[in-house]
Amino acid sequence: MSDGAKAGPVVLTGALLVTQDARRRVVRGDLRIEGGRFTHVGPDAPRTGAEVVDATVFAAVPGFVNTHGHVAMSLLRGIADERDLSGFLKTLFAVDARRVEKDVEVGAAAGIAEMLLGGTTSFLDLYYHEDAVARAVDRLGIRGFLGWAVLDPELTTQKGPPLDNARAFIGRWKDHPRVTPLAAPQGVYVCSKETWLGARALAEETRTLCHFHLAETRREVHAHEAKTGKRPVMWLDEIGFLGPGMIGAHGVWLTRREIEILGTRGVGVAHCPSSNLKLAVGGVCPVVELQGAGVRVGIGTDSVASNNSLSMLREMHVAGLLQKHHRWDPGALPAQTLLDMATIEGAHLLGRSQDLGSLEVGKRADFSLFRLDHPTLVPARPEAIVSHLAYSAEGGAIDSVYVDGECVVRGRTLTRASWEEIRRDAEREADPLWKARPPGASAPGTEPPR
Repeated sequence: MSDGAKAGPVVLTGALLVTQDARRRVVRGDLRIEGGRFTHVGPDAPRTGAEVVDATVFAAVPGFVNTHGHVAMSLLRGIADERDLSGFLKTLFAVDARRVEKDVEVGAAAGIAEMLLGGTTSFLDLYYHEDAVARAVDRLGIRGFLGWAVLDPELTTQKGPPLDNARAFIGRWKDHPRVTPLAAPQGVYVCSKETWLGARALAEETRTLCHFHLAETRREVHAHEAKTGKRPVMWLDEIGFLGPGMIGAHGVWLTRREIEILGTRGVGVAHCPSSNLKLAVGGVCPVVELQGAGVRVGIGTDSVASNNSLSMLREMHVAGLLQKHHRWDPGALPAQTLLDMATIEGAHLLGRSQDLGSLEVGKRADFSLFRLDHPTLVPARPEAIVSHLAYSAEGGAIDSVYVDGECVVRGRTLTRASWEEIRRDAEREADPLWKARPPGASAPGTEPPR
């Protein structure tokens, strides 16, 4: 049980509620929180037995859901800038070989702190040493959906078969209230048919999600087509892998037929615009077409090695501008759709829309309080707040963040850990990794094996 679930009732009064409910209401009202859930959303919340907090200067916004990342790579921010994808990956290959569980946990803590301070309350991760990430999740109070990287045994540096490691990880953490463990096949470039189907079987057996990289680069797609005669989505469908509860990251190089397959199979997509632009993958995720085919699309930051930020506010902004520019259509991905992708649609991708993604009675109390007097939210009008969140708001506008009803950020300060200690640890553990950085050069590949 979380600390928020153990705490007494709290009533926040007079906030501007950006509910993200079915009607997408934006209203002045109160939030009552008991047992980690909302028990009242709207005017005149009962105050009996509750701590009452005046929230009239705040907008209450559902916690952001970051649907793709590698949070432990926070120690590698800026380590491979201005390199083409081959040079970028050569750097990561070299540095990744030096990583140990201790620095993974330190890096995860730094990344989680950044996300919490930016209003993200849930994130979907893909990495190895996920036990270390889970410990950081437990310590700082965020909600983590943690995918153990799975690839062919002969291609990994992990100790033991990656699929067995994923199974054991799921067993260790499946009962944690804020950790959802899962298997995460790395991608078609390091996973055989047997590995893909093994990951699917594990997900079905343990009733967990399955997360993977998909059609991120043209090289990835063409190499797989040359090897198998099929594009990745077509091949994954042919072998019987695709299905509900699966989230593909990137989805840049997709054909119309592949989009239709994803929609038919119930596969979700995590759109990572900043990472795609920075690495110059040469394409644009067909978000509008995906949504038109019934594919749920969330927003992901990817890692700070390729973004270089974990800000979902920034990612919403970039996602909107990219689609408008690419399609010559200022109405493409409007502000409300962008906020949906960062909240309720992300919750749908994670299979948790019944209790995350909006401010509604019965849902988990995961939300942020934005200061309405912050320069990036002025004029603070109800009819403009969604636009402000999508196009102008900065992280400095976020005052407090709640997960499971527990205030994990108050007055822009972490409540469960000291940022100064996290920062010092991160600087120390980053030193040997940065010393392992090779000079820029080209090397074949797509994503570094885990």
